[in-house]
Amino acid sequence: MHSVDMADRLNPQAAAEYAHDIFNYHRQVEGRYAPSATYMSRQSDINERMRAILIDWLVEVHLKFKLEKDTLFLTVHLIDRLLQLKAVKRQKLQLVGVTAMLIASKYEEIYAPEVRDFVYISDNAYTNDEILAMEALMLNAFQFRITTPSILSFLSRFTKIMGADSTVSRLSQYFAESMLQEYSMLRYPASTIAAASVAVARKTIGKTYWNANLEKLGQYTEQDLAPCISEIIELMKPENGSGRKSNLQAVKKKFSSARFGEVALLTIPVNY
Repeated sequence: MHSVDMADRLNPQAAAEYAHDIFNYHRQVEGRYAPSATYMSRQSDINERMRAILIDWLVEVHLKFKLEKDTLFLTVHLIDRLLQLKAVKRQKLQLVGVTAMLIASKYEEIYAPEVRDFVYISDNAYTNDEILAMEALMLNAFQFRITTPSILSFLSRFTKIMGADSTVSRLSQYFAESMLQEYSMLRYPASTIAAASVAVARKTIGKTYWNANLEKLGQYTEQDLAPCISEIIELMKPENGSGRKSNLQAVKKKFSSARFGEVALLTIPVNY
């Protein structure tokens, strides 16, 4: 058992004696169901911008339903996997989104929203039967294989390794959630995005991007993370990031609230 896990050794839910082995396994399998970074080229009726708008709205839905953090990350993963496998018309894109959140909720939540809740939240754009039919289509397309390590699972491990305070933890989550909207980030593994999000969060509060302990236990060097760190910083610039120059404000608004420590109001590095 590593020293970072000793504080949780009496907590059966933390699985402290297995935590590092679980992390190693997640690193091994994280690419197993990862969507391609080029799948959008095969979609004829939707584009990256529509995907970003959908995810921005789903962030609001996720917050309204008070769902677990894991549910949002799994939702986006399922959307991307479906869009890689199936051509989707733009009028059905929101249906894919709400159905992905329905599936993710059943997987992650103790009390998942019901189908009728998603009918309501989508302003009756789709019926119960349409959502259930899409659920069957998606699950069969995935062969019911939806378990995958997410950005969030790696983020939790990296923040624990560094003994992150609430500010760094929330900042890391803010950057990671912002990157969900960025189609270009699909070319990075989930663990890389998580590690780079932690690195930028550290730098935002005046620390070094990475350190020896993070390198040893996190299995990344700062040099490994440099391209992803640079891209996160560039995308998070006010004139650039996560559609902030337009109307895509859900993640920024969420993390500007007192509930999330107003971390979105902090000044991040201007360059790497």
